[in-house]
Amino acid sequence: MQKAGGAAAGSDQLSQLSALYRDLLRCRRCPGMFGPPVYGQAVISPVMMIGQAPGTKEIEQCRPFCWTAGKTLFRWFQSIGMDEATFRERVLMSAVCRCFPGKNPKAGDRVPDRLEVENCSGWWRGEMQISRPRLIIPVGKLAIAQFADQLPAGARLDGLVGQQWPYRSAAGLTADLIPLPHPSGASTWFKMEPGKSLLHAGLGLIAAHPAWQDLLRRHIVEPSSHNA
Repeated sequence: MQKAGGAAAGSDQLSQLSALYRDLLRCRRCPGMFGPPVYGQAVISPVMMIGQAPGTKEIEQCRPFCWTAGKTLFRWFQSIGMDEATFRERVLMSAVCRCFPGKNPKAGDRVPDRLEVENCSGWWRGEMQISRPRLIIPVGKLAIAQFADQLPAGARLDGLVGQQWPYRSAAGLTADLIPLPHPSGASTWFKMEPGKSLLHAGLGLIAAHPAWQDLLRRHIVEPSSHNA
């Protein structure tokens, strides 16, 4: 059972996280982005996942990874013991950008520009500082790039995925980084070698991590309802 002091601290963290999400919903910093801002359930967790940006379906449903890429992503996590419902309740789901960046005229979704990424960085950094995760899972190149100062310079996906990296924030938070590729249906990287084997190795590292193991076996602070 959780001690009273720990429960009180967890409740305070959850209140801070809920307040952050109320502020996020009012954010209109980027005129080229389409809202409303999307976030996951408010939950204090030792594991934090950071995606790239929502798509049109995520904006419609106000729910991260709710469409095709999400089906692939949650199959990955199902393979290491956690189904989608449990993942959403127990993992802090974040993203580099929280609004839809619009379509790329050539194909796919537009990649958020440098200013948009910078404008939105306070939200995921705030989530990280409140929840203080021990394991951070950046998903996709844009999310991985947010930690570039602590990863090998110029490394490609095949030099990052399938490995675990130490992380220390400017505010003193220490955690482990285990990058994953983006599960987009347009990507073939994780469907062929070496991506297929590296994805498998990365998921194995997540499965063995003490923070992930904690989520599989213990109760954590109850999440609030979405958009509460």
